[in-house]
Amino acid sequence: MYRAEQLDADQVMVLVVDIQEKLLPLIRNGKRVVTMTRTLLEGAKLFGLPVIATEQYPKGIGATVGEVAEKLAACEATTIEKSTFSVWGDATAREAIVAVDRQKILVCGIEAHVCVQQTVLDLVSRDYQVFVLADAVGSRGKVACKTAVARMTQAGAFVTTVESVLFELCGRCDSEKFKGLLAIVKPFPPC
Repeated sequence: MYRAEQLDADQVMVLVVDIQEKLLPLIRNGKRVVTMTRTLLEGAKLFGLPVIATEQYPKGIGATVGEVAEKLAACEATTIEKSTFSVWGDATAREAIVAVDRQKILVCGIEAHVCVQQTVLDLVSRDYQVFVLADAVGSRGKVACKTAVARMTQAGAFVTTVESVLFELCGRCDSEKFKGLLAIVKPFPPC
């Protein structure tokens, strides 16, 4: 049996929050957020994790950036447009999360102190076990991001990194998926 802070591929889903064209250039370490999100999505495909992505008012902020959208398509992710800051606040997104029926949610995206934080607080308050991927979230400001990660932690979310999660999901070096995992993480050393 797994504890709340432990991950098993059969219990996990991925939530990608608002990594969009017009907002990304303003994000501090935005390139890292995209790189680590792509790495996460490759891992999600390897381990067969369900993926939901959101776009905040794409008419104004643009679509999901191409590099991430490409990986979302490869994962057969569901992408949902929203106008609420919290993903949970959008009825369509909320229904999609409930339909996936996984209690452990890996969260990445932007901005950490707005949409990501509000989503995480909502999910934690509804007894989901939320894992914030610190190397795959970002904000325009360093203090805003750092403070948001601290607040999400105080609220009960677990903070970790993409590579740490992927190795935990793999579990062993003699598994059939280990070689695939190495091919995913080798090009992108941890931050």
